[in-house]
Amino acid sequence: MKYFFRANYLILDPIYLMDYFEIDRVIEDLARSVAAPCATTWFKISGVKNPTIGDYRGKVIEFMNNFRQMIRESYPEIERKEGLKDYIYKGLDKAIREVNTGNNKEVERRYRYYTQYN
Repeated sequence: MKYFFRANYLILDPIYLMDYFEIDRVIEDLARSVAAPCATTWFKISGVKNPTIGDYRGKVIEFMNNFRQMIRESYPEIERKEGLKDYIYKGLDKAIREVNTGNNKEVERRYRYYTQYN
């Protein structure tokens, strides 16, 4: 006698099933692709040739927080928006902690390059 089992599928709230691959890549590359180059440019046009590492990291974080403001203002008012915003803010907070503690190698490299070869 053969037994056949039928799989039962439970449909969950779609917000928990969404794949945020694209936004994960944005957050992952935000410091390297946007914030650090903007910070370097800001120091150049301000005439600051040797900022402290704390000042440089602070400026990078300032530009990263501009992304937070853009998310707050840009996404439409939809039911699932809050879940997305929470997800983005948690990822952004983690990325900011990495910059603040010196664990973002790209930011540290750009700082060294700017202060040593400027």
